[in-house]
Order: sequence, then structure tokens, then C-alpha cells
Amino acid sequence: MLFFERLNRLFPVWAILFAALAIIMPPLFTGHAGKIQVLLATIMFAMGLTLSKQDFLAVIKAPLPVGIGVLLQFVVMPLAALGVSLVLGLSPELTTGMVLVGATAGGTASNVMTWLAGGRVALSVSMTLVSTLASVVVTPLIAWLLVGQMVEVPVWGMLSSIAQLVVAPVAVGVVVHHFVGRHVERVEPALATLAMFAIVMIIAIVVALNAGRLASLGPVVAVAVIAHNAIGLAGGFFVSRLCGLDQRTARTVSIEVGMQNSGLAVALANQFFSAGAALPGALFSVWHNVSGSLLAGYWKRWPVAASSASETP
Repeated sequence: MLFFERLNRLFPVWAILFAALAIIMPPLFTGHAGKIQVLLATIMFAMGLTLSKQDFLAVIKAPLPVGIGVLLQFVVMPLAALGVSLVLGLSPELTTGMVLVGATAGGTASNVMTWLAGGRVALSVSMTLVSTLASVVVTPLIAWLLVGQMVEVPVWGMLSSIAQLVVAPVAVGVVVHHFVGRHVERVEPALATLAMFAIVMIIAIVVALNAGRLASLGPVVAVAVIAHNAIGLAGGFFVSRLCGLDQRTARTVSIEVGMQNSGLAVALANQFFSAGAALPGALFSVWHNVSGSLLAGYWKRWPVAASSASETP
């Protein structure tokens, strides 16, 4: 398992390498465009396998930070995505992709980054769980409200797709964990590697599909993605502190809000809109793992003492 753990720590490196390979040799990945949904379902199933009833109970035990995190997830991130897109003058296609990134749930990689940063892993998992379940309804509605005037948003189709790609695989994973949880714990690093490989493949496929447009669109989309991610990380931390949450919890919320399930954004954009609309999600997948790793490393060097009042999951 040590081998898999080392592989997982290099997540940002693999993402950058595969994205670069996709730019150099697009045909290696473009033929796999139809597999994006399967890859996303695999990620969600792997996530479900790591969840137990204790993770669900943790939501009840710590409702305030979970509520703050999820609220920021579905308010700050979508509005920030729209605002950044308007300021930079992005096309309706790219704006739709940005809003989809902002309107999705927290990414599973946030749980790993929280662990690396010395944050509250159980809280991170709880927020990912709640936002993932809420995204079935919330994500299509936010997309419709924010970009419905620019492009046609198939709300019911998206709702059905998210239920199939996210909720069903997670639910199956949770059921499997219930029966063979002890065995699953032994192979969790390998499951994380499987999820990492799936995310990296999604990134490579979308980058390959947009390889011909990256020279003109890549730089401005990269600026938008970096700004969007920074707003999420900073907003999650400072709003949490303003709400009275301790440093360790605020760091956890920051990472959870700043790191999106961009794989879902890519799958939805590819299924309901266009390959171009999937570009922000692909670049976000690369960047948020880089920024998350850097932030986790920085915070790891500056640990905070845990207070008894803040020992929520």
C-alpha cells in the first residue's frame, strides 16, 4: 500500500503530465470521449466504498461547519464563476463551463488535501457527502438560474444524469462498504489511486478534445480558473473565521469549498453542452490539485492547536 500512497501524493504531477501528453498527442485520448461518464461513476463508486455510517452520523454531530461549507459551495463558487467569466469576457460556452464547475459539489481530492493539511478529515468527508447528495437538485437549478439566459439548460436531463453518475455509484459503494468494510480499509490507498487515474484520464480526454483551441482559449481560461479557485479557498477560510469557527475547521472548509468535483462538471458539459464548455472543468481539475497541494503543504508547516470546543469531526 505504500506504493499506492506515494503515487497518490504525486496527483498534481500526473495531472500535469497527462494534460501535456494530451496536447502533444491528442489522438491517444480523443477516442475515449465516450468513457467520461464511466470514469466519473468509477470515482464516485470508489468514494462510496470509503464511507461508513460514522461519516453520516458526523453530519448530525457537526451541523454548523457542514452547513457553512455547503452554503458557500453553492453560493460563493457559482457566483464567483459567473463574475470572473463576465469580467474576463468569456464566451457563453466557456461561461457555462465555469458555472458548472462552480455549481458542483466538493471534489473527493479535497479529503486527501485536508488530511495532508492536518485538517478535520471526517468533517471534509461529511461536507463532500452532503454537497454531493444536494448537487442532484442544486447543480441543474444553479446552472439554469445563472446561464439559462445564455444557453439552453436541460435541467431535468442534468438532474437524471447526476443521479445516475453520482448518487447511484456512491450508494452502491456505501452498501458494499457495509458488508466488507474491513477489507476495504486495507485497500483504500489503491482505491484512491483508481480514482486518481480516472480523474487524470478525464482531464486528458477533455484537453485532447480542445487541443486545437488551447492556444487561443487556454491562457484566458487558465486565468479564470486560477481566480475562481483562489476565491473559493480564501472565501471558505475567512467566512468560516467570521462565523466563529476555529482555525483547523476553517482550513478544512477552505479546501472543501475551493476544490470542486470538476469531473462532474466535465461530464455534464460534455453530455449536455460542448467539448469547449468542458475545458474550464478540465483545467480546474489540474489547477485545484496543484493549489490544494501547495496550500496543504504550507498549512502542514503551521499546525494549529486543537481546542476542546472545536473537536468536531
